[in-house]
Amino acid sequence: MERPGPSEVTGSDASGPDPQLAVTMGFTGFGKKARTFDLEAMFEQTRRTAVERSRKTLEAREKEEEMNREKELRRQNEDIEPTSSGSHVVRDGSKSSSRDTSSSESEESSGSSDDELIGPPLPLKMTKEPSNHIEEDILGPLPPPLYEEVEEEDDDDGDSEEEENPVQKIPDSHEITLKHGTKTVSALGLDPSGARLVTGGYDYDVKFWDFAGMDASFKAFRSLQPCECHQIKSLQYSNTGDMILVVSGSSQAKVIDRDGFEVMECIKGDQYIVDMANTKGHTAMLHTGSWHPKIKGEFMTCSNDATVRTWEVENPRKQRSVFKPRTMQGKKVIPTTCTYSRDGNLIAAACQNGSIQIWDRNLTSNKVRQSQGETCLPWAHAEVYMIW
Repeated sequence: MERPGPSEVTGSDASGPDPQLAVTMGFTGFGKKARTFDLEAMFEQTRRTAVERSRKTLEAREKEEEMNREKELRRQNEDIEPTSSGSHVVRDGSKSSSRDTSSSESEESSGSSDDELIGPPLPLKMTKEPSNHIEEDILGPLPPPLYEEVEEEDDDDGDSEEEENPVQKIPDSHEITLKHGTKTVSALGLDPSGARLVTGGYDYDVKFWDFAGMDASFKAFRSLQPCECHQIKSLQYSNTGDMILVVSGSSQAKVIDRDGFEVMECIKGDQYIVDMANTKGHTAMLHTGSWHPKIKGEFMTCSNDATVRTWEVENPRKQRSVFKPRTMQGKKVIPTTCTYSRDGNLIAAACQNGSIQIWDRNLTSNKVRQSQGETCLPWAHAEVYMIW
């Protein structure tokens, strides 16, 4: 195949773009010159437009200021002319009428803008009703003081509410937020020295917080699940601070050391025995527990099996003693919480029927104390007063 000569190529270019090329590429317009722009002329036009707009804006502002000045002058003239015209009417009774008519004719012929603003009715109104303006001046400022007094009373109420808020009376200087987890925190325990905190919740986790070794992240230094899939009900440090009593939704309480390692676990009782005093441990869900205030290693727990049991850390295979709350008719009643007296000689349990039952720690007979609508414990009140 022969290659076309130069003359042939020139001839095809002169005839125009190849139609086959337009079909192949999908668009036309080959060989057209691009449009050129004069940037300097565009910038010059933009600058002139901006200058013209700025000039118009300044002129409008000047006109507005001038109109405001004229209005001020007219107002001042209105204030001065009514008083002078009124005194003139009082002094000259008969002459003023002729002068007013002549002046009105001359003013109408002149057609000035001041006449339209002032007008003849204005001085008559000023002379006839001076008392109304005086009353308005007297009555005008009365509403604002009333509103101010109401606002002051509201401020006083707000101040009194702030003073009565008991949260503000807490002598705290610093505050931090510890993030236990995403579920409810159901138990807290602070060691006697105040250096460590232990928390438990519905997520089955028990977390240890050390304030002395805590950094800016405020994270717990240890997290564990001592009771597997049971929610934590109560956490309490012993008097010496070396052990923690863990009460969960299971029937077996646990004791762990301050680092989270298990020390003992209470034995589970036989749920098929009718007399709960003959079982070695609880047979239903626990509610709470408490350490003995004097004796190291002794604690007690209460459960849905309608018993309160005391335990010793050295003997996890059997409880030390069993107390069975009863109603006045001798029926079983479930204890919801329990505690020792301050000296540790008495054991008290608050029950579901509203009664508080107290036992001697070394005996099994109990004395029931019940009041209408509320229950009370002498040492419980003493502890509350001491805390607050």
